[in-house]
Amino acid sequence: MRAVVFERYGEQAEVRDLPEPRPAAGGVVVRVEATGLCRSDWHGWMGHDPDIVLPHVPGHELAGAVEAVGAGVSNWRVGDRVTAPFVCACGSCADCAAGDHQVCARQTQPGFTHWGSFAEYVALDHADVNLVAVPEELSYATAAGLGCRFATAFRAVVAQGRVAAGEWVSVYGCGGVGLSAVMIAAAAGARVVAVDTAPGALELARKFGAVHGVDATACADTAQAVRELTGGGAHLSLDALGSPATAAASISGLRRRGRHVQVGLLPAAAGAAVLPMDRVIGWELAVLGSHGMAAHAYPPMMELVRGGALRPDLLVTSTIPLDAAPAALAAMGTSPGRGVTIILPGASTRG
Repeated sequence: MRAVVFERYGEQAEVRDLPEPRPAAGGVVVRVEATGLCRSDWHGWMGHDPDIVLPHVPGHELAGAVEAVGAGVSNWRVGDRVTAPFVCACGSCADCAAGDHQVCARQTQPGFTHWGSFAEYVALDHADVNLVAVPEELSYATAAGLGCRFATAFRAVVAQGRVAAGEWVSVYGCGGVGLSAVMIAAAAGARVVAVDTAPGALELARKFGAVHGVDATACADTAQAVRELTGGGAHLSLDALGSPATAAASISGLRRRGRHVQVGLLPAAAGAAVLPMDRVIGWELAVLGSHGMAAHAYPPMMELVRGGALRPDLLVTSTIPLDAAPAALAAMGTSPGRGVTIILPGASTRG
């Protein structure tokens, strides 16, 4: 198969011919029709993830068709249209028994714990626990973005953030996760303030429902700006970027008894985050993490997508062939993204 592979962190990846994966017992191999280019992939390429073993194939947001089925799989057949959350749970540990597959103690993650989906084929573990059927009316490109950014944002806003109609929600960082959060919060009836450094990202945030945009390059104190725009602070705030500055600002922009949800990764290389814990205590703020979404939790989100209340297809702003993926991956460190870029692994070979 053709796949994107890198042998050293931070050095340009290449498209090469590599052996095709085989399904493990209980797992499947999926023919990748579309896979998202995510900032988490960039973190992995930079060496920020301890699970990666070199050489490595990145990619964890995917959709495609089942190509091969391992022994013991009951619910899936060759040809089924599927996607999967980026956290593939074991289905049998205490966390999974409680329904908390997204924090499974024995989880595997394509593109991190093993070779991922920047390839024509990818192996997924524990298929009966982790695969999600993709309806015929949903394109592979749209479905690929669900497994990480959109599903992560959905759980962060709805389950962890407990968004309610009429509330003020601030979103720091309007890449794929942030724009998804804007769309989901606006669809829930919340009023959204988007914060970013890129005018184009703020323009997209307004398109997807934000009522205000804060340009962080022109604002000395984004938290203060959020407090002023919301008449006292956001009820719910999400750091979708992941930096010490945005995490602290997200908390500082809350009103009393507000909720902060940390979604963006905070790599050790960025330094320790110094959070305003005096305000957390004095104002009784809630500080929460959110790590993807279990496959069994997809149905409510999928129904909103199928019914048109949520439009993840609008977040896809570009599609590229596999050959363009190495340069696009490297560029994520210096160029702000606009929406979601989807890689089509078969585009360079199947047209």
